[in-house]
Amino acid sequence: MLRTCAKRLRTLGSPLCQPGAQRRSFSSEKFIHKDYALPNPSWSKDLRLLFDQFMKKCEDGSWKRLPSYRQNFPEKIQEFQTLYLDSSLPKGEQHAQQFPRSLDVGLGFEYVMFCNDVERRVLCFLQVGPHLQGTPGFVHGGAIATMIDSTTGMCAFRAGGIVMTANLNINFKSPIPLCSVVVIDSQLDKVEGRKVFVSCNVRSVDKKTLHSEATGLFIKLDPDKSLKKKRSL
Repeated sequence: MLRTCAKRLRTLGSPLCQPGAQRRSFSSEKFIHKDYALPNPSWSKDLRLLFDQFMKKCEDGSWKRLPSYRQNFPEKIQEFQTLYLDSSLPKGEQHAQQFPRSLDVGLGFEYVMFCNDVERRVLCFLQVGPHLQGTPGFVHGGAIATMIDSTTGMCAFRAGGIVMTANLNINFKSPIPLCSVVVIDSQLDKVEGRKVFVSCNVRSVDKKTLHSEATGLFIKLDPDKSLKKKRSL
């Protein structure tokens, strides 16, 4: 598995495989609003197959592919700041990125999400790269928690608008090998006022291995209460 991953990285011309290669400066990198939830050369056969299967399901409108970008669009940032932040708060770095998209292609999180609003579900097909290692040969638990949070958070967002995580409870059942593909299946359980409850599981592509189970509580943000003044949810 690791040899396959290394071969794929060499094909990409990754800095990891090029001695002396320089990584682009975070402060000087020019960002383009590119949709990263589309196939690239680092995607494995399993990830491409899942992508193709669900793109077909999108044809009748029951499922929808969710685009994914490294940066938020300026108008969305401005809207968020206007509704939820005090004007006294700093505006943030110009080159701030979404954490799951911050690593180079093929090295970290390669994923695509699909949603079904009727079933109130969001699926994430995730390929975990070599820079997410914890125990040798396996993915760090924090990396899996990141994508569980991202997937359940998207599920909550589809139901309740802008939300923030209040609680995330994860049971790790089985380690995930590096460079493998897993399916994160999230389901909206209920909505109580501003509270949105979501559950999910993480399984292997063949569904035979349960890697993790999780439940999450998300809180809908209130435009009348700024995030600076409202210290706790």
